[in-house]
Amino acid sequence: MTKLYKAGILGTGSCLPERKLTNAELVNIVETTDEWIVQRTGIRERRIIDDDMPLARLAARAAENAINDAGIPKEEIGLIIAATITPDYLCPNLACSVQKELGISGVPAFDMNAACTGFIYAMNVAQQFIENGACKYVLIVAAEALSRVTDYQDRKTCVLFGDGAGAAIVGRVEDGTGIVCYTTGAYGELGHNLTIPCLYATGEDLAKRNEGKKQVVWMDGSEVFTFAARIMAEATLRVVSEARLSMGDVEYIFPHQANARIIQNAVKRLKYPIEKVYSNLERTGNISAASIPVCLDEASKAGMLKKGDRIVLVAFGGGLTYGALLLHWSR
Repeated sequence: MTKLYKAGILGTGSCLPERKLTNAELVNIVETTDEWIVQRTGIRERRIIDDDMPLARLAARAAENAINDAGIPKEEIGLIIAATITPDYLCPNLACSVQKELGISGVPAFDMNAACTGFIYAMNVAQQFIENGACKYVLIVAAEALSRVTDYQDRKTCVLFGDGAGAAIVGRVEDGTGIVCYTTGAYGELGHNLTIPCLYATGEDLAKRNEGKKQVVWMDGSEVFTFAARIMAEATLRVVSEARLSMGDVEYIFPHQANARIIQNAVKRLKYPIEKVYSNLERTGNISAASIPVCLDEASKAGMLKKGDRIVLVAFGGGLTYGALLLHWSR
């Protein structure tokens, strides 16, 4: 199919809850230590959404910030994609709830569940709508309230997860910037290694959890670690090679913020300088699909990115899913 336009990121936004849950506080909740958490994960604190705050409101604030950053009329947004595994409702979906909060009536709005890879998948979908001329602007908002599906008596998972929202406006670019190439994929046969039951769960899956805890996250950490470190390196190399570049041509990598050791392992495989890998994990914990857009927004606001910079976004997630995207920064 002929591409009518080139797609790129025109604006970013984020919104993190005010409440912090520090390692020192977790020590009083579950049997663990600050030293153990930092050594195993790199996390010192994470943000937690208030009980009476709908995720849609947090997501809408991130979306508003992205719209303002892009400097576009919100009425010209032609599609809303929400990436999440923790929506307020299954129906209406998070994207429709955000649409209501923003007052953008009539345009299509749907959720995408690829777990932590959700933002990469959503970028890939938005790219198609921009390139074929169906939309002028697409709003992607990735938002998670993982604290609502966390068992705080399970020390293997409760130290990892936090809440937050990140957003991006994807639109037409005409100056040699924008998305160059991507890779996405999934290994459903490995999905049992990271689960959050919803309306049905097998007895085997429920038996992995503490008694009375059904709709909480469970993870086989060693299996996920092995998959993540390998696939993030492979996916990064795949997009860099497809663009006929070398790792030395890449200004920054923005990886999913799951665990510092996973990031370090993947970067070691790539033989890439760790100082050129953006991370806010220490302050946010793992916020799933929201982690990459929040990182992008922070880096953009800090003036780290300049127009034309070659950057790679790369993630893995439950499913098990993965994805990577190479783009030239358009701002």
